Amino acid sequence: MKTQDEPLFSPRHNPEAQEADFSDPFGGDPESLERSPLRIRSLNAGDLPAIARIDHRATRRDRHLYLAQKVSEVLDQTGVRLSLVAEDHDMPVGYIMARLDYGEFGRTFATAVIDTIGVDPGYHGIGQALLAQLTGNLRSLRVEGMRTIVRWDDGELVRFLSQNGFAPAARIALRCAL
Repeated sequence: MKTQDEPLFSPRHNPEAQEADFSDPFGGDPESLERSPLRIRSLNAGDLPAIARIDHRATRRDRHLYLAQKVSEVLDQTGVRLSLVAEDHDMPVGYIMARLDYGEFGRTFATAVIDTIGVDPGYHGIGQALLAQLTGNLRSLRVEGMRTIVRWDDGELVRFLSQNGFAPAARIALRCAL
């Protein structure tokens, strides 16, 4: 019997299910997304409760106010909407929030900045599917790259990003407490 915390569909809970491999958006079976119950769409304001639920399940922290601010930023304060939600049978199971940065310190080039990513812990491959879709969308917009910031001790996230083409940037993050 399904408990309240279990997702409706997950290869972890259904050993006969075959999860599509979304790790290479240009390889493998191009029709795998069509056969999968997974759908990736643009994020909308109504997704906030599901995003907060996914985040709470993954972090065990209540970051609803932070996430509300991020959703507002990516929907209301950006010219190009890049943020995505992954759904399984119409239920949000992951999200990625990103924005475009058109340069800094005199350099002008479009870079996507990933602000936050979250996946329901009961699902696998969703982060890669979201990142693959975001990458495809960015390529079609001729965006030159992506960047993000991670905590130095978040090994799992660093590994995930590294496996998906991210590498350390030639930057030093500086901070000044006020």
